[in-house]
Amino acid sequence: MNTNNSKCPISFEIFPPKGELDITGFRNMMDGFSKLDPEFISVTYSAGGGGNSHKTIDLASIIQNEYNIPSIAHLTCINSNKQEVDSVIDSIAENGIKSVLALRGDIVEGKTPTDFKFAKELIPLLKERGLNVGAACYPEGHVTCENLSDDIRYLKEKEDAGADFFLSQLFFDNYSYYKFLERAEKQNISKPIHAGIMPISSKSQIMRMIFMCGASLPRDIILILNKYENNPEDLRKAGIEYASKQIIDLMKNGVDGIHIYSMNKPENAAEIIENIKKA
Repeated sequence: MNTNNSKCPISFEIFPPKGELDITGFRNMMDGFSKLDPEFISVTYSAGGGGNSHKTIDLASIIQNEYNIPSIAHLTCINSNKQEVDSVIDSIAENGIKSVLALRGDIVEGKTPTDFKFAKELIPLLKERGLNVGAACYPEGHVTCENLSDDIRYLKEKEDAGADFFLSQLFFDNYSYYKFLERAEKQNISKPIHAGIMPISSKSQIMRMIFMCGASLPRDIILILNKYENNPEDLRKAGIEYASKQIIDLMKNGVDGIHIYSMNKPENAAEIIENIKKA
């Protein structure tokens, strides 16, 4: 997608719904996203390590083959052996999906990692199959990594393993992101890095995300949460406004791309795009 004031590509992340897959509901949602002309749409595994590759591939296939929008299927490896991963890769290729986001994933309780410990070990397998491979990056550091220097070194290892691009974890402080880009440049990381932005919609959502990924909360976000926590619609509007301002600033500073964690809400994404166009 190209906005009126920038050539910066904009993409979205969606997630498979819980329970039975409602294809009609999914297509209704995709009708909304397709109108926004995204650069690509990524489809997650479920959080917490219990991913369902069939749902992920089914939805990524519909996006790719019915809507003609490039799709990216997320693929985790920590809870799978090589045979299982190879089977999923076969299915990805059979469905005409060209790009995969290689992730370690969350360890499922009771399971012991076997063939894979890190996402970088998955990347060469995907490259061997001719796939375009993305990997995750963490502007404020991964929650399990003790220091930012190690975190950037691990990012370089992913690039050296064959990663073609990076999608960042969500963040709310653009200054932290710019400092991250400086560290990446010093490490000679040259592949495109897309900034991950998530509009806030509830206080519980933000607290859950902070616990999961360790993103810091700027004062402006705290003020928004305190002011509107009991008014869901005003909080939604304030969250969209904050995310829009973040994106506009990122675009002005020449980032490689914007990846919006849409929470499966095309109407919110549409408001953000409209705000960007007006800037």
